[in-house]
Amino acid sequence: MRLGAIMPNFWAQTTKGPLQFYDYLGTSWCVLFSHPADFTPVCTTELGRIAQRYYEFTKRNVKLLGHSCDSLEKHRIWIQ
Repeated sequence: MRLGAIMPNFWAQTTKGPLQFYDYLGTSWCVLFSHPADFTPVCTTELGRIAQRYYEFTKRNVKLLGHSCDSLEKHRIWIQ
């Protein structure tokens, strides 16, 4: 995807339950993160830093969403 492109709608099973992208988005903006794999130092640092600013994003009507090629179970282990 490129900046300004329209993201296709998609369905995903997430660590927070099922998600339909545009239903989740509603009228909010979204920062969609894509990272190659869990348990890598760069991804952990970037996502952790953004998580620290979660409330700053929500005050501005911005939702955060991370996407990876790893399995849902691996994500759950990584979150712990």
